[in-house]
Amino acid sequence: MRKNKRPLAPHEALSRAMKLCSREEKCSFDIRQKLYQWGVPSETHDEIINQLIDDKFLSDERFVRYFVRDKFRFNKWGKIKIEYLLKQKNLPGALISQALFEEIPEENYNGTLKEILEAKYAQTNETDPVKLKAKLVRFAASRGFESGKVFEEVNKIIQ
Repeated sequence: MRKNKRPLAPHEALSRAMKLCSREEKCSFDIRQKLYQWGVPSETHDEIINQLIDDKFLSDERFVRYFVRDKFRFNKWGKIKIEYLLKQKNLPGALISQALFEEIPEENYNGTLKEILEAKYAQTNETDPVKLKAKLVRFAASRGFESGKVFEEVNKIIQ
């Protein structure tokens, strides 16, 4: 609950949530957390969220698609990291899998992996090939790329 402030009434919370959702894409998990922070009675949370969905302010599918595109394109994250973060928001696995498949073309995915590994390779001063390989693999894994693809691409770059 908000410190030293009265809890928001459901109609006030709905208005504030609409404003929040109109500024940036949110999922139902994010809004539920906000409602809790605002001190809104928990028995009204579902009603408020359903109203936001009905009025098209809130869509978990739209959020997942946006999140996948954004994190891949701008942050250059792999599918594992994106999926993990979306699951933290209690979003359905089927929705996540579908968005990962549809929003990230395989050729772009492989190209991005190659691009970030080549950039890391260029800025590395490591001369020992074993340490270099380990460094590149750790880097790509921390970005959420699958280990099989990472090892394949690292081997191409080092040779």
